[in-house]
Amino acid sequence: VQLQASGGGLVQPGGSLRLSCSAEQGFFSSNGMDWYRQAPGRQREFVAFATSSGTTDYADFVKGRFTASRDNAKGTGYLQMTNLKPEDTGVYYCTMRGHWGRGTLVTVSS
Repeated sequence: VQLQASGGGLVQPGGSLRLSCSAEQGFFSSNGMDWYRQAPGRQREFVAFATSSGTTDYADFVKGRFTASRDNAKGTGYLQMTNLKPEDTGVYYCTMRGHWGRGTLVTVSS
């Protein structure tokens, strides 16, 4: 199973980005998707998840700012990130059932 994450980039504090992660539609629609991130010099940490039915949960440090969603028909999950802070900088990964996509770099800086 290949997961492909995209949407990272450079954004100013307070800005927004939307990350996407795609997988083969049949696999995607029956499995939940987790998002993790790894900041420079730090361990990878959980950010959010969305179950196959769309139930979501978030790490405390992104609650109210990040929204995980999914489009099962397109085989794509999304992580909408708003009010970004410099401490949100890192490489963001999507994962489904132990399969990890190549991360996408998010840099929050003025």
